[in-house]
Amino acid sequence: MAKIQRALISVSDKDGLVPFAQTLAAAGVEILSTGGTARVMREAGLEVKDVSDYTGFPEMMDGRVKTLHPKVHGGLLHLRGNAEHEAACAEHGIQPIDLVVVNLYPFEETVAKPDVTLEDAIENIDIGGPSM
Repeated sequence: MAKIQRALISVSDKDGLVPFAQTLAAAGVEILSTGGTARVMREAGLEVKDVSDYTGFPEMMDGRVKTLHPKVHGGLLHLRGNAEHEAACAEHGIQPIDLVVVNLYPFEETVAKPDVTLEDAIENIDIGGPSM
């Protein structure tokens, strides 16, 4: 099995996040992350690279667009050892992402509330997490 060198962590439920990330960091894994997830890990003293710094593209639309970027999906989907894929990654500055840690927004729980608003429901639609 290949060694995990880079992980992308972006979670809505942050229970257990810090000890898990500390284990990765102790193993020498580079951690990429977004928004609040990155903040929690930094506050715990972990070194974290923002996805926006990796992609060169800022989080936008109130955080709705964070990980939807070719550098993220190319890093996840390219086949290691495939010369054509490796060449495309080299050409576009795409680095392998070996591990993804996500949990999805609590959409079902949110829309089950009797007083849920359309705005609350929309805020809990997760596109980036399932895409990864």
